[in-house]
Amino acid sequence: MPLLVAVDKDIRILVLHRGWVVVGYYSATDSEVTLRQAAVVRRWGTTKGLGEIAAGGPTAATILDACGVVRVHPLAVVLSIQCEADKWTPALK
Repeated sequence: MPLLVAVDKDIRILVLHRGWVVVGYYSATDSEVTLRQAAVVRRWGTTKGLGEIAAGGPTAATILDACGVVRVHPLAVVLSIQCEADKWTPALK
């Protein structure tokens, strides 16, 4: 049986292979990582890096491009940062 990780409020920023940065509601199996209500983070809009928006949500200068559902192989994930869900929920629609 595949490993399944899913929490309703598990919002993560993922840095993917080749530098893509995406954010969304995270779930994973042993063969696929999925972000729902996902967005590409086109501009971080931070002075303190991705950790700043992970903890505080998007800033006024952050640019998000909605992209629906993102599915990638687990080996494509270079970095995963868990976000403060309450700060991100309004931005991920």
